Amino acid sequence: MKVSHSFSATSALFDDDNLVSHAGLVPVMELARSTGVAALLAKRVDLGTTRVASAGANLEAKLLTVIAGLCCGADSIDDLGIVRSGGHRRLFDRVYAPATIGQTLREFTPGHARQLNAVMTRSLPAMCARAGLLPTNGARVFVDIDSLLRPVYGYQKTGASYGHAKIAGRELLRRGLSPLIATLSAPEYPPVIANAWLRAGRAASGAGAATMIAQTIATARRCGAAGEITVRADAAYGSAEVMATCQRLGATFSLVLRTNTAITRAISAIGEDAWTPVVYPGAVTDPDTGALISDAEVAETTYTVRPLSSHPITARLIVRRVKAHHPADTDTLMPAWRYHSFFTNTTDDTITADINHRAHAVIETVFADLIDGPLAHLPSGVFGANAAWLALTAISHNLMRTLAALTSSARLRAARGATLRRTLVAVPARLARPARTPILHLPRHWPWHHAFTTLWTAVNTP
Repeated sequence: MKVSHSFSATSALFDDDNLVSHAGLVPVMELARSTGVAALLAKRVDLGTTRVASAGANLEAKLLTVIAGLCCGADSIDDLGIVRSGGHRRLFDRVYAPATIGQTLREFTPGHARQLNAVMTRSLPAMCARAGLLPTNGARVFVDIDSLLRPVYGYQKTGASYGHAKIAGRELLRRGLSPLIATLSAPEYPPVIANAWLRAGRAASGAGAATMIAQTIATARRCGAAGEITVRADAAYGSAEVMATCQRLGATFSLVLRTNTAITRAISAIGEDAWTPVVYPGAVTDPDTGALISDAEVAETTYTVRPLSSHPITARLIVRRVKAHHPADTDTLMPAWRYHSFFTNTTDDTITADINHRAHAVIETVFADLIDGPLAHLPSGVFGANAAWLALTAISHNLMRTLAALTSSARLRAARGATLRRTLVAVPARLARPARTPILHLPRHWPWHHAFTTLWTAVNTP
């Protein structure tokens, strides 16, 4: 492809007030209105007395401006200025400047950020009802919970501290902040975020997990999950408190337990004839070595957590073992195995339970989406502002998943956030008003025009 014109140094002009770079924001903002996000922001979020008198005014419009910018891929406060360029200010009312939004975000405290969490949990059922984000036919819904460490480098970041991060299979100490996130998903239904809290980097991974799981199960029920709900998590969340919470709320669990002598004895007691070969539909990553494995052997036994307490929990201990890798030309007397176990009270057969538990890795796709978008940075030095940024990021993620579902495209429904922004949001357009009727002129031969047209029709049909 070659340039077909001869341009001069003055041929590029930023002077068009009718040109829109992100026409897909129209259905995004219409969805925010129809699913109650805008109304909930107005009703639930109140900063009270602020240091800057104007910071608490018009919160709904300011926060919607942030959500719009996040759906465009903004990962800093300054990036939010993209929604004020060209014809965006003619398409939307009350679009605030980044400086004004930054001033407002810095007034947030962790308590105010929980108000945004309430908006997230109360708007998600409307999104699910509008676009079918979760099954409502009694099929099983999975709750996945995990934390990540987002590194920060400024020494004035409040709440930043050294926490454990795993990079290329190695445990490292990194300075940062640690979001705790819970998602809802089902087979053929991509995960949506049901809860998100920001914590200090040194916070224990499992701190507050039982409370978040209880809230997430309640949200799942409001979203129409009428069947079994299974909570999946790694060893940081395999506590008796989490198990008791699941049992109290009628959910099942599939949790990794920290290896100890009792678990080692239980695994050693499994006979060789009890192991069943299993071939995974797709290769999975070995948590110890990072290598991809496609086959293993699984077995199960019965195990009791806290057997001497007043409330012991007895369930199935399912163990997966894979052969340890040996260097080439190394002779071994007998195969060496690496064992990975998890504790569950589901009624699935051993192989199905193992495959379902391995699917907990789906939460990593959510983390990848967030890191590749709004959570690339935690943009403020104020902890409350970053907590609000995280909550608004979760709301924008759910809006994008709703957007994808309304296209009726199986490919886009399962697509990454960056793909959705490129195909459905970052659509250039020219705004015209013939006979005072607003028209958006979109690019001819846009590769995804069928999906965009389906979305536009779904959003703008009463």
